[in-house]
Amino acid sequence: MLGLFKENVKIALGSIRTQLLRTILTVLIIAIGITALVGILTVVSALENTLSKDFASMGSNTFSINQYENSTRSNGSGEREKINPTITYAEAKAFKEIFKYPFTNTSISFTATSTAEVKFETKKTDPEASVLGVDEYFMPNSGLKVVKGRNFTGFDIESNNYVCVLGSDFEKKLLKDINPIDKTISIRGAKFKVIGVLEEKGSTFGNSQDLRVMIPIQVARTLFTMPNINYTTSVMIDKKELLSNAVDNATIAMRKVRKLSPIEDANFSVSRSDDLINKILGITQYLSLSAWFIGIITIFGSSIALMNIMLVSVTERTREIGVRKALGAKKSTIAIQFFMETLVIGQLGGLLGIILGILIGYTIAVLIEFEFVIPWLAIISAFVVSFIVAVVSGSYPAIKAAKLDPIEALRYE
Repeated sequence: MLGLFKENVKIALGSIRTQLLRTILTVLIIAIGITALVGILTVVSALENTLSKDFASMGSNTFSINQYENSTRSNGSGEREKINPTITYAEAKAFKEIFKYPFTNTSISFTATSTAEVKFETKKTDPEASVLGVDEYFMPNSGLKVVKGRNFTGFDIESNNYVCVLGSDFEKKLLKDINPIDKTISIRGAKFKVIGVLEEKGSTFGNSQDLRVMIPIQVARTLFTMPNINYTTSVMIDKKELLSNAVDNATIAMRKVRKLSPIEDANFSVSRSDDLINKILGITQYLSLSAWFIGIITIFGSSIALMNIMLVSVTERTREIGVRKALGAKKSTIAIQFFMETLVIGQLGGLLGIILGILIGYTIAVLIEFEFVIPWLAIISAFVVSFIVAVVSGSYPAIKAAKLDPIEALRYE
């Protein structure tokens, strides 16, 4: 049986070599469909992996309370714009005092500016660094790790100490080749002692997360006085199973702070970290469906092309089939020979499509700064699809060849 299989493979490869140009074109047609499928699935996998890592660092047991984005609601005759009020410092502080759910840590923070000029001795940054006013719980609640020095303590926050924690990019530019701990930097004329440096986070959609300066929240409020500052309140709970109850309690507490009646809609948002990532990853499912749709349409065309080449091959080798049958070849032997030829062409097209798809997906992932992962699901899917294409396209030509009458076949010119 093994010998017969090897012989059929050898005959199939020989036949492919005799029709090399036609085979190459058919392989390319199959490869285009597989490339589209694998390429898009590779990019989707890279996107999902990047988003999962970005949000996993925040943990799935955190939620935040913030201002809703602008929303429109119908008033019966048309639409009116409804803008939720910002969350003030007094409201955030009141929420922290009211919300006393077990096993939770509540943090209050705000973005003081995104265009700060940070100075160190005679050097300074372009006005592009972000300054955040935070408390001692901001780092753990945001999934940030201090790799050098230390985090803020409760004493730092309560005493309004002029200390700061820097993003990792400052070690590459402003404080390059020196130990930043205990060095003094200047922001708006105020001097801050560096007590910590954060772990590198990289960029998300082109926005660097490592060019940030964290300072105590009251110090930030003193230096950066602006109207309508929106404060963010984040909560981390130690036990994930209590998250839903904690969110419910937080919603009730914030409604009390905002003095909302039971019939009034909430004018703030409660966003769970796991809800956010699930929504984003849900969007990527549409990209995967698009990949399958595009791939299947192209592969359908390649199936027709592959069946056509095999039917032409059967016609051209009619006399050969007659000779083989006259020498005692069984119908199954003839069918397997042509089926094997189809299978080899299909798998060659699938292999080429996988290679091209991964290369294209990798290139796109690198260009848009996604973290590339080998898309094993896409690779397995491509092999399965190319095998199905070969089976579907090769069955009819193989059966047709097997059913040829040997006498009529020998007469064929």
